Amino acid sequence: MPIADNLIAFTLAATLLTVTPGLDTALILRTATVEGRRQGLRAALGINAGCLLWGAAVAFGLGALLAVSELAYNVLKYCGAAYLAWLGVNMLVRPRQSLAPDATQERAETNWFLKGMMGNLLNPKVGIFYVSFLPQFIPQGQPLVAWTFGLVGIHVALGLLWAVALIGATQSLAGVLRREKVIGWLDRATGMVFVLFAVRLALSRR
Repeated sequence: MPIADNLIAFTLAATLLTVTPGLDTALILRTATVEGRRQGLRAALGINAGCLLWGAAVAFGLGALLAVSELAYNVLKYCGAAYLAWLGVNMLVRPRQSLAPDATQERAETNWFLKGMMGNLLNPKVGIFYVSFLPQFIPQGQPLVAWTFGLVGIHVALGLLWAVALIGATQSLAGVLRREKVIGWLDRATGMVFVLFAVRLALSRR
């Protein structure tokens, strides 16, 4: 398959995967709705930073370890499930009733970036996905590392565009969605989604 065809095919496939609703979409929507556009963007940047780190791991062979080692896969899987469950239970038990005060905004921004990145890094399915998916679109004889980073870069660019679209869609309803009762409901709903994803990840098989 010509190089141009490989890139087009990968972009189409990655676009479909990006817009499919999942944990990342839930995190971005909740953060942008409750805490504003800037915080939602930080969460999205964290998620995509995680993708870049996974891409680096795959490019340099570390990601392949997850594909062949049951122990490595299970350790990362259960750590990721525990992390998601912790986030979800906190939202369920202690839902917010108002936005963060201005004095704590800088700390909150940092936390959302880290939460987005850690949620991505602790999901071994992202690594397995990259190990199994990316090689299909790397032409034979082309440099593996350069192409891996190039394809991951396309995936990250698509993810950022999708995140900007999601964040923009929340702004027209921001006044309603930031009311005290609505904020609490959103936290509980997102917490439940996180817990369900944690259970699904813990029970999943490769």
